[in-house]
Amino acid sequence: MKARELRQKSIGELTDAEEELREQLFKLRFQKATGQIQNPIKIRLVRKEIARLLTIRAERLREAE
Repeated sequence: MKARELRQKSIGELTDAEEELREQLFKLRFQKATGQIQNPIKIRLVRKEIARLLTIRAERLREAE
């Protein structure tokens, strides 16, 4: 998801998206450990997406203060 799309979501939606991404990252790491992963670059992409999401959520919380 692009940062532009994430900025349009509420904090609750961002939290839900973070949970989904963390679950996806767990599954990808598990696949990597068992040697079943199709695209190992996907792990890096999901980590970047989580970081992007956390950054936007932190910006929102700072604005709210």
